[in-house]
Amino acid sequence: MNSMHVLPFWVEVMTAVLLVSSSLFALIGALGLLRMKDFFQRMHPPALASTIGAWCVALASIVYFSALKQGPVLHAWLIPILLAITVPVTTLLLARTGLFRKRMAGDADVPPEVCEGRHEGK
Repeated sequence: MNSMHVLPFWVEVMTAVLLVSSSLFALIGALGLLRMKDFFQRMHPPALASTIGAWCVALASIVYFSALKQGPVLHAWLIPILLAITVPVTTLLLARTGLFRKRMAGDADVPPEVCEGRHEGK
C-alpha cells in the first residue's frame, strides 16, 4: 500500500467512534476495578469492559479494512471470538482460586465446599 487511499468520511467517523467507545469501556472497567472493595467484586468490571471494548476494536478494524480493500475483511472476528471463549474461563478460574484461598485462610464468610455424590439428607 504505497499510495494514499482516501476513505469515505462515514468510515473514518464510524472507526473513530468505535475506537473512542472502546477506550471509554476500558476506562469504566478500570474505574470499576478501583472502586470495588472485594476481590470477587473486582473481577467483573474489567472482564465485561475488556470484552465489550475488544468487540468495538474488532468492529472498527472490520469497517476500516473492508472499506480500504473494498471488500469484506472478516479475519478480525477471531479476536472477539477467542476472547468470548477465554475471558469467562479465566474469570471462573480466578474466582475458584480466590474462593480456595479464602477457605484456606479460614474465612467464616465463605460457603462450605460442596462434595459431589453427597447429600445432606443421607
